[in-house]
Amino acid sequence: MIERAVAADAGEILTVQRAAYVSEAQLYGDPFILPLVESLEQLRKVIETAVVLKALDAGRIVGAVRGQVSGTTCLVGRLVVAPDRQGQGLGTALLSALHEEVPEAEAFDLFTGHLSEVNLRFYRRLGYRETHRERMDDHLTMVHLRRPRPDRSPPQQ
Repeated sequence: MIERAVAADAGEILTVQRAAYVSEAQLYGDPFILPLVESLEQLRKVIETAVVLKALDAGRIVGAVRGQVSGTTCLVGRLVVAPDRQGQGLGTALLSALHEEVPEAEAFDLFTGHLSEVNLRFYRRLGYRETHRERMDDHLTMVHLRRPRPDRSPPQQ
């Protein structure tokens, strides 16, 4: 089941987030990536100001994603799935739910690191396309991707 997160969920979401991002930290040799150092208070503020969805299984939070509307674009962030639940469709379900939750967005933007091949394949499979790359330092380049909302207007007669 996927539903909106509330401030009381912050601790459990943060635990899932940290577990999910350990592999990214190892991939880039950086234990201080933002998802691992985000505080509980910072996450509570995000839940209060953005769209944060959680995936539940028998009362346990097993995944989450956040979206922040900026103009006509939804900025997607921190898509996380508990390591023991990865590869079971939860990431796809969370992103699809976010797309539905923000109907006013004309496009969805996100980014991931250039070495994160599994993430890049996943996002491309869901219709995200690379828009540009941003070199952060010697060992990290961010890959920015965008997914336009499919045209929902009726076909022209």
